[in-house]
Amino acid sequence: MAWHFYRPEDGHGLPHDPFKAIVAPRPIGWISTVDAEGRPNLAPYSFFNALSSRPPILGFASEGRKDTLANIEATGEFVFNLATGPLAAAVSLTSRTVAAHVDEMALAGLAAAPCRIVRAPRVAASPAALECRLIEVHRITDLSGQPTDHRLVIGQVVGVHIAQDYLRDGLFDTAAAAPLARCGYVADYAVADRILTVPRED
Repeated sequence: MAWHFYRPEDGHGLPHDPFKAIVAPRPIGWISTVDAEGRPNLAPYSFFNALSSRPPILGFASEGRKDTLANIEATGEFVFNLATGPLAAAVSLTSRTVAAHVDEMALAGLAAAPCRIVRAPRVAASPAALECRLIEVHRITDLSGQPTDHRLVIGQVVGVHIAQDYLRDGLFDTAAAAPLARCGYVADYAVADRILTVPRED
C-alpha cells in the first residue's frame, strides 16, 4: 500500500486539507447563547464533544473570537442543542456570519423554547438540549507555546431536556434522533440513523 505523508507545517500538497475529513465524523456543537442584553445567538461548532460523564462536561473550540464566545464570557452560560439530519438546513443557515444583534434562530425559521436554569433559549425542534454553565475558556497554544487564535470552551451540564418521543424503555433513541455530524469538507455531513451494537468483552 502506498502512503501520502506530509508535515502540516510544510503543507499537505492536496487540493484540500484532509485533517477535518480524517477526524470524522465529529458531533456538532449547536450552541445557543444570549449576550449581556439578552439577545439570542445560535451557531454550530464542529470541534465539539463530551469530555466527562460524571460530572457531565462538554467542550468546543472557537476558531477566532466569535459572538458565541463573547456571549459565554459575558454570561457564563450556554446551551448545546442536538443537531439532527432533519434540521441540517437550519444548522447550515445558523453558520452564516451575520451582525451580532441578528437572531440566528429566527433567521433559520426555528422556534425557541425557554430553558429552566440558564437564560439562553434552546431550539424547540431539537430532540435534546443540555443547559451548561461555564467552567473555563482556555486559549490554545501550539508546541512552541505560542498562543493561537483558538479558544477551548469547557462547560458543565446543569440541566437536560429530552423530547419524550425519543425515549424508548427509558433509553434515549439515538438512531431515531438522527444526530448530524461533520465529515470533513465544506458541505460534507453524516447522519447517525443506524446504530451498530457490538457486545463488549468484560
